Amino acid sequence: MNQMKSEIRDGMQIDWDAPIRMDDGVILRADVFRPAAEGRYPVILSYGPYGKGLAFQEGNKSAWERLTAAHPEVLAGSTNKYQNWELVDPENWVPDGYALVRVDSRGAGRSPGFIDPWSPRETEDLYHCIEWAGVQPWSNGKVGLNGISYYAMNAWQVACLEPPHLAAICAWEGSGDYYREGTRHGGIVSQFFTNLFPRAIIRVQHGLGDRGFRNPVTGDTVCGPETLPDEVLAKNRIDMEEWIAAHPLDDEAHRARSPVWEKVKVPLLSAANWGGQGLHTRGNFEGFVNAASTQKWLEAHGGTHWESFYTSYGEKLQKRFFGHFLKNENTGWDTQPPVQLQIRHVDRFVERHENEWPLARTQWTQFYLDPVHFTLGRHPSTVPARIDYEALGDGVMFLLPPQQEDVEITGPVAAKLFVSSSTTDADLFLTLRVFAPDLREITFHGTTDPRTPVGIGWLRASHRKLDPKRSLPYRPYHTHDEIWLLKPHDPVELDIEIWPTCIVVPKGYRIGLSVRGKDYYYPGPPLEIPGVNFKLTGVAPFWHENPKDRPAEIFGGTNSLHFGPSQQPYVLLPVVPPQR
Repeated sequence: MNQMKSEIRDGMQIDWDAPIRMDDGVILRADVFRPAAEGRYPVILSYGPYGKGLAFQEGNKSAWERLTAAHPEVLAGSTNKYQNWELVDPENWVPDGYALVRVDSRGAGRSPGFIDPWSPRETEDLYHCIEWAGVQPWSNGKVGLNGISYYAMNAWQVACLEPPHLAAICAWEGSGDYYREGTRHGGIVSQFFTNLFPRAIIRVQHGLGDRGFRNPVTGDTVCGPETLPDEVLAKNRIDMEEWIAAHPLDDEAHRARSPVWEKVKVPLLSAANWGGQGLHTRGNFEGFVNAASTQKWLEAHGGTHWESFYTSYGEKLQKRFFGHFLKNENTGWDTQPPVQLQIRHVDRFVERHENEWPLARTQWTQFYLDPVHFTLGRHPSTVPARIDYEALGDGVMFLLPPQQEDVEITGPVAAKLFVSSSTTDADLFLTLRVFAPDLREITFHGTTDPRTPVGIGWLRASHRKLDPKRSLPYRPYHTHDEIWLLKPHDPVELDIEIWPTCIVVPKGYRIGLSVRGKDYYYPGPPLEIPGVNFKLTGVAPFWHENPKDRPAEIFGGTNSLHFGPSQQPYVLLPVVPPQR
C-alpha cells in the first residue's frame, strides 16, 4: 500500500504520495513541495500520466542533455534532482513562495485506475484535485495550472468546469481540439497519439512496480508498490489505436475531450510554438481568440517544445503571470501587452508586442497558382488547365519569384484548390516552404523534428464540408460530421486550413507552396538522434501513414488540380507591414 511520507529536504517541506480521494472512491497520489516555514501559499498544480517520480534526466535523457547544453542556465540554482518532464522545477519555485502539487493521473505512476488520456473522467479528477489543493492548511486558496503539452490540454478542459479555487492557467504548447489537432488532421489519422502512448505513458502505467523505474530521490518504484501481470495492465488502459479507428468523425466522444471555449473564463496565458505544426500551434491561438476570459494573453515562440518553458525567458514570463494572479504581486503584468510574439527570421527571433490576433494591420493577400509556369502570382490564370500527380506522391510545387524586399508572413494561412481524383477520395497535404536564393530550403526546429517547414495543412477531400458560422476567410472550419465522397474525375472545391505561422522572408528568398499526396519529407536520409526512438524525416512524430486509414485502392490513384475561369486556386497569406 502507498503511504504518505513527509520530510524536509533541500529547504522544502515535501509530502510524498499525499492521498487525494476522488468522488468514486479512487485515491490518487500527489507529491507536494512547499516552503518549510508554516504559512499559506499559492499552488501550482499538475495532473498527468508521465510519472511524478520519473526524473527528466532518466525518462527523457536525450532532451535533457540537449536542453542543458543549449541553455546551461537551466542548471543554475538547483540540484535538478526534482526535475520532471514538462513541469516546473520545485527548487526554482518553492523559494519564491509557491506550493507545487504533482498528481499522478488515474492509472499512471502511483495512482491506481484505468488510463484514458484527456477523458471526461480525467477532467473530473483534475477538478477534484484543484479543489483539494485549494482547501489545504498550507494553501492560500488560489490554484494555478502550469505545464507543457498534456498539462496545457487538460488545463483548457478543466477550466470549462470552473473549479472555484482555480485562479489562473498557463497553457504552454498544448492543443485544444481533440479531433482537428489530436487524432485527425483534416480528417486524416495522425499517428502521434499511437506513437506517444507506448513510449511515454504505458512505460509508467500503475502496476509495473518492480518492472518499472525508480524515483532517484526516494528510491520508491515510480509505478506503484505492486507488480501486475501484462494482461491486467492491458485491461487497465484504453486501446488508443482502436479508439481512434472507432471514431472517424468529430463526434460526442471527441467533443467530450475538447474544451468549450465559451466556458473558459479563468485568467490565462496561452503560449504557442511556431514549430509545433501537428499539435502545439493551432490550439493556443484558437484558445486565445475564442476563450470567454476577459483576462487573456498570447505568447508565441520557436524551438523544441520543451525548451522555452525551462529557460529564464519562459520562467520569468510564467512567474510574472502567476505572481500577479496568485500572489497579488506587482510584477508588471498589469501592463503586459495582450500579445507577445517572437518573430521568426531565418537566423533569429525578435520579440515584438501586439494588441490582438490575428494582427489588425494584416494585408490578406491571395497568391494564385499558375499551372503553366508553376509559380505563385497576384493575378489568376484563366486558361483551362489540369495538373495530374500521383495521389500518394510528392505532388507539385508553386514558387513566388524572389522577394524584392523583406516580407513578413505572420498569421493563419488558407488555400483554395479545385481537385479531382481517379477514385472516390483524396488526401491533400499542403506545405508552405521558404527557399534561399540558391533554392536551398530553409527549415526550422519543430516540436521534435529539427527540419520542419514553415507551415502545414491537411484535408481529406471527403471531409470538405464547411461550417459557415465558424469558417473565416483565413481559417476555414470543417464540420467533420459526414462523408462526401468524390465522383471519380469530377473536380470539387476545397478550402484548406494551414496552421498559423510566422516568418520574415528576406530579400532574394522565395516562398513556395507544395501540394502533396503524403507528408512533407526533408530531402535525404532521416536524422537519428540518440535517445529519440523514431526517425526524423521533417514532421516527426506527426505522420499520416496508417494503411488502414489510407488504403491504396482509395488513396493511391491519381489526383488532379484544375484551373480555369471559374477555378482559380490560390493561397491566402497574412502579409504584415511594419508597425507604425
